[in-house]
Amino acid sequence: MRRFLRPGHDPVRERLKRDLFQFNKTVEHGFPHQPSALGYSPFLRLMAIGTRSGAIKLYGAPGVEFMGLHEENNTVMQIHFIPDQCQLVTLLDDNSLHLWSLKQHGGASELQEEHRFTLKGPPGSPPSATQVTAVLPHSSREVLYLGTESGNIFVVELPSFRVLEDRTITPEAVLQRIPEDNCNRRSCELVEALREHPKNPDQILIGYSRGLIVLWDLQNNKATHHFLGSQQLENLYWQRDGSKFISCHYDGSYTQWPVSSDNRQPEPLENTVPYGPFPCKAISKIYWQTTKNGLPYIIFQGGMPRASYGDRHSISVIHGSQQTAFDFTSRVIDFFITFSSAPAAEFDDPCALVVLAEEELVVIDLKSAGWPAVHPPYLASLHCSAITCSHHVSNIPLKLWERIISAGSKQNIHYSSMPWPIDGGTNIAPDPPQRDLLLTGHEDGTVRFWDASGVCLHLLYKLSTVRVFLTDADPNDNMNTLGEDEWPPLRKVGTFDPYSDDPRLGIQKIYLCKYSGYLAVAGTAGQVLVMELNDEDAEHVVDHAEADLLQDQEGYRWKGHEKLKTRDGPVRFEAGFQPFVLVQCQPPAVVTSLALHSEWKLVAFGTSHGFGLFDHQQKRLVFVKCTLHPSDQLALEGPLSRVKSLKKSLRQSFRRIRRSRVSSRKRRGGSGNASEVQEANAKFDQDTLQEMELAPVQRKIEARSAEDSFTGFVRTLYFADTFLRDSSRHCPSLWAGTNGGTVYAFCLRVPPAERRMDEPVRAEQAKEIQLMHRAPVVGILVLDGRSTPLPEPLEVAHDLSKSPDMQGSHQLLVISEEQFKVFTLPKVSSKLKLKLTALEGCRVRKVTVANFGSCKTDDYSENDLAVLTNLGDIQIISLPFLKLQIRYPCIRKEDVSGIASCVFTKYGQGFYLISPSEFERFSLSTKWLVEPRCIVDMPEVTSNNHVHNKSGTENAARKSRGPGKSPGDCREDERKSGRLMEHALLNDEKVLKEIQSTLEGGR
Repeated sequence: MRRFLRPGHDPVRERLKRDLFQFNKTVEHGFPHQPSALGYSPFLRLMAIGTRSGAIKLYGAPGVEFMGLHEENNTVMQIHFIPDQCQLVTLLDDNSLHLWSLKQHGGASELQEEHRFTLKGPPGSPPSATQVTAVLPHSSREVLYLGTESGNIFVVELPSFRVLEDRTITPEAVLQRIPEDNCNRRSCELVEALREHPKNPDQILIGYSRGLIVLWDLQNNKATHHFLGSQQLENLYWQRDGSKFISCHYDGSYTQWPVSSDNRQPEPLENTVPYGPFPCKAISKIYWQTTKNGLPYIIFQGGMPRASYGDRHSISVIHGSQQTAFDFTSRVIDFFITFSSAPAAEFDDPCALVVLAEEELVVIDLKSAGWPAVHPPYLASLHCSAITCSHHVSNIPLKLWERIISAGSKQNIHYSSMPWPIDGGTNIAPDPPQRDLLLTGHEDGTVRFWDASGVCLHLLYKLSTVRVFLTDADPNDNMNTLGEDEWPPLRKVGTFDPYSDDPRLGIQKIYLCKYSGYLAVAGTAGQVLVMELNDEDAEHVVDHAEADLLQDQEGYRWKGHEKLKTRDGPVRFEAGFQPFVLVQCQPPAVVTSLALHSEWKLVAFGTSHGFGLFDHQQKRLVFVKCTLHPSDQLALEGPLSRVKSLKKSLRQSFRRIRRSRVSSRKRRGGSGNASEVQEANAKFDQDTLQEMELAPVQRKIEARSAEDSFTGFVRTLYFADTFLRDSSRHCPSLWAGTNGGTVYAFCLRVPPAERRMDEPVRAEQAKEIQLMHRAPVVGILVLDGRSTPLPEPLEVAHDLSKSPDMQGSHQLLVISEEQFKVFTLPKVSSKLKLKLTALEGCRVRKVTVANFGSCKTDDYSENDLAVLTNLGDIQIISLPFLKLQIRYPCIRKEDVSGIASCVFTKYGQGFYLISPSEFERFSLSTKWLVEPRCIVDMPEVTSNNHVHNKSGTENAARKSRGPGKSPGDCREDERKSGRLMEHALLNDEKVLKEIQSTLEGGR
């Protein structure tokens, strides 16, 4: 059989690969991009959010998450849960309705789309005749009432979505019961709201946009009361006892209407303009919540004075003499109230206000004094300031974890301590096997520490670097302070703040040592801050050092932004990570690479001009190295410069085409007549243009010119204790790789611990490697005598890794965008290489060493390279033989920002931005998998006035159907059950009668 196997095909290895590697997109962290609709089920205690891209996401208790996606990718306009069911209905902007169900499969619940339906009118009717504007799921759980632009209200059966035409409520039928002098045909156009009577399910309230409100009797198919508003209607809300309802209007007013038992014409009890008397914006939604103490909570959206506060996004809460207008920094999509009372209780007893804004979710505690915000356990606003970089640290020691949480808890003292109010479902996923941190750098100079151990990405701690610098905004300013007499009583809430005081504050690189607690962050204006963790507030002077990367070379002039000005004297810092030294690169260009060695107390940094090494224990600059090429004029313009050398870029492109054309003609030689040569040249020109259009897929590896821009751009820095000078003695070393394919290696002499503060760290350049194809170097790695990557600093000292093998020869792996190459050390002779671009037609964008464990046994694991390419593919390449193991498509190649934002973990997982506010989490490992696994059990329906009274037989039949099943589902189950079930039912007369009763009730 061996001769039939492909060369290199090893069945044992193939089985092992299946035990090691598996690609899964597991969960989306963060806030949904462009939310458009909100729904809530008090019965299930679940919240649903719909987006403009057609996604629908359900959230309950932390860890309980579900996601569905409409095939149409249209905007979700409305979400409505079916009362007392594990079902919900969505309305899209293409006027289609979709029924979703939570069903159990494999021991966990899943969100599945059951049916879809589009309301159609008679032939020749305008689209407005069936354009749905209001949806009411009836408490009977059997029908939907659909209000339309034409004023018709259609009745649709559930779950079949069959239109019950004989129960349609037409404008003509409504007008028959209303005096002619009070109303005309236009008064019944566009149904704005439909509300079921809280005590009598046979009555519904119909609100039309022009102000007419009708109480409709479903049994007798007639209007029992009508209410005439003088302003355009926005929304309706029933009070809990059904004695009155509230209407809110376009002019910023709301009105209370009594509902009497007789048929006399009701008059409004009270009409209120809360922020009058000047013209106000519309109140689009209102709640009137009763309490035991008699003072209601009045909660409404909008209503601000139009001239002065027309641009504010607000929700006001009024309770007796207490009134606050919560001011949001992004548009409010919708909101709802959670209750602590039972459905049959006499009072509402509101618990929390849940607001979905365009960029964040905000929850307000209505039980505590001052109405503080509640810290959300999920749906974090990752993009409260734009994310500029990210850094993942696996397996955090418990002591560091607790210290970070302690620092974060001191920042969160102004948050409410109430439990999370949306707590439906049960999280059945196993506990995370370790503690993981995801650090995100932001445009406003902050670093946020996220708990990335499980399904919920939870904010632990926020670090700000702004206090070190002088900016236009004072960090002590409190934007929430209000004067005693200020009106309206606005109060800013939420964390979303898209505006940065200074773009130079942006964080570009982060490096955290989990063993020592040292943190290095670097920014847009060449600033490098080294910090250490302090459990208490402290005030101290931050030491400054300057690194001149140009080394006073003549002929260079920086055209970019200036460096940030620093504060003089002591600076007060909160508990947490506190900077103790600042290294300022000159010119103040973006820091492009960063490395920290906490055991040697060294930090290395690189920009587009060169790199340097700083001793943060002695607070002394060790050396700088300029990597700038004489032609690198673009490197002197800076990222914030508007002037780019387009002429030079075009010149280089045409030069490259011309060079390729000349070399091709030389290869073809001079044979052939002139017409053949002319035809060949024309064909070559066409092929060259096609090659330009298809690049980089069909690009060949060729030597790049040293004149290409940004060749001195430092892409990677790496510390290693290895053999650099000879094979008998190893020493600390620093490696740097540039955009021009150059690798620099420096020998370091670090004094022993007892003389560390007395003797300086010394550095001497030992090697310089120039890759022939001059492709950018994106990674450097040293393998020990066992071909294992060298451990992290202090990892061996904490007994978390084996000591590296210093007996055998070491190897150097240099990863460029186009190939992987292994060199022997210390001679630096080429040993092995893998030409990725030549073979695969792609370029390396991200690379890391990941440990993959077998899902079959705990005794086997191996280190491999996880590689992300510019095509969005992830490739796993073995070490040290550089064999391609497997390839997975992960990110669309057009998603350049997603590819650039990708970060790998040490154990074969990864994160990348699918939108400015969301991380997609994926796993390459069969063993390390973090995904939601939860269950939603159907709670028992308690008897209350919201549910129709059923006969005992029908209730028994409903129980026999099981949780979440409608009569239609039962009929489907009966069809699937086969002859055996049919025979059993026909022999049981009692069961047969119950089914017959159920079917008659469904009709």
